[in-house]
Amino acid sequence: MGLIRDWPRVLHKAWSLKFTAAAGLLGAAEVFIAIAQPSDVPNGVFAGIGALVSLLAFVARLMAQEELRDGQR
Repeated sequence: MGLIRDWPRVLHKAWSLKFTAAAGLLGAAEVFIAIAQPSDVPNGVFAGIGALVSLLAFVARLMAQEELRDGQR
């Protein structure tokens, strides 16, 4: 396993990576909410949103993105 040749461009433009990063942040928010236990945030809200964003990352990974093409079809 190795890095792809144009990994910096993919890192900045690929929606699948953006969704994956968002899911990670939402997971961290869920842990923080569990520790802080504020009364106005129901349990599992961030986990549910994180699961949805993870699903979006999966779909985005399978879709072609015009900004990542090098004139290829």
